[in-house]
Amino acid sequence: MIRSFAFRKSLARCMVGLLVLYCAHVWSDWRLALPGTRLVGQADFTWFGFEVYQARLWSAALLPGLETAFALELDYRRAISAQTLVETSLAEMQRIRGAPLDAGRLDAWRGHMQQAFVDVKPGSRITGVNLPGRGCRFYVNGQLSHEVMDPAFARAFFAIWLDPGTKDKKLRNQLLGLKSSRDAGVRP
Repeated sequence: MIRSFAFRKSLARCMVGLLVLYCAHVWSDWRLALPGTRLVGQADFTWFGFEVYQARLWSAALLPGLETAFALELDYRRAISAQTLVETSLAEMQRIRGAPLDAGRLDAWRGHMQQAFVDVKPGSRITGVNLPGRGCRFYVNGQLSHEVMDPAFARAFFAIWLDPGTKDKKLRNQLLGLKSSRDAGVRP
């Protein structure tokens, strides 16, 4: 009887330990870097009628911008190669910037994204965390994949979604929780 009680007690401790480890793993993503965040807005990005991803913007700030800490979470609905994600992102970063990047910076930024991104399939999630004045971190399916300590890269990357010059102004407004087209010119 004593052995049985000791065994049960030991088993219960193991189960509690496993539960703690599981919970730590589940929350070992960007949420630890950004305590107190709330969902600011969300939107679906479609291309010619096909749903590509659902985007969600998380922040503690009421109106997050490129100078505030936030997480941009993209839940993919389609398969897209990492290379397509990289090249599309670079093209948009340069378009919004209004000028091409010099070759050295272009290569460096391409390298960062090649390390951060993976081929995605429906259900894949990539989250970018803006670290103002420092750079950003990327998480793939909740696990840290790459850190970029370059504030210029972070600003240019997140401008794809948050800059007033973005291609999808409706998506931007929904992410930022803006209600009217009058708010659309708000600079992040």
